[in-house]
Amino acid sequence: MPRKLLQRLLPAPHRLRQERSIRLLGDALHDPNLWHLNRHSAAGAVAVGLFCAFMPIPFQMLLAAALAVLLRVNLPIAVVLVWVTNPLTMAPIFLAVYRLGAWILHTPAPDLHFQASREWLSANLVTFWKPLLVGGMVVGTLAALTGWCAMQVFWRAYVLRRYRHRHRRRRRRQSG
Repeated sequence: MPRKLLQRLLPAPHRLRQERSIRLLGDALHDPNLWHLNRHSAAGAVAVGLFCAFMPIPFQMLLAAALAVLLRVNLPIAVVLVWVTNPLTMAPIFLAVYRLGAWILHTPAPDLHFQASREWLSANLVTFWKPLLVGGMVVGTLAALTGWCAMQVFWRAYVLRRYRHRHRRRRRRQSG
């Protein structure tokens, strides 16, 4: 069942509760719905995690955790999926997101010579924040919808496959 696979892959609730940034949510972390795995909770968490992954903001994990608490979806899945944008993938993803936002806003993309420094970021943030945010919202929303639908379909297909398999075994036992 997808539940067993997900439980093996996801961090344990007690480990996630110890995460410093997530502890800010306090007693809300004791809601059992945040740790429950079912099709709706998992699909909602996938949507939350993917949406937050494409938001060009700091503390994406905290945003994902807060939205998971607010929407009462699986917290570990939402937090883990934020890592779609990790230090290795962040630059190409946010560059594509920025270009999409600039295209949507009909903003000519300036030739930015990127430097990985706080000074460069603060000096150039005024130039690219709006296209980056618009592109992030669009890509995040599309990724969230796609992830939600894919998880619903995957979970249902898996359950139906298991049901058919069980049904065939019963028929074989009854006929044999």
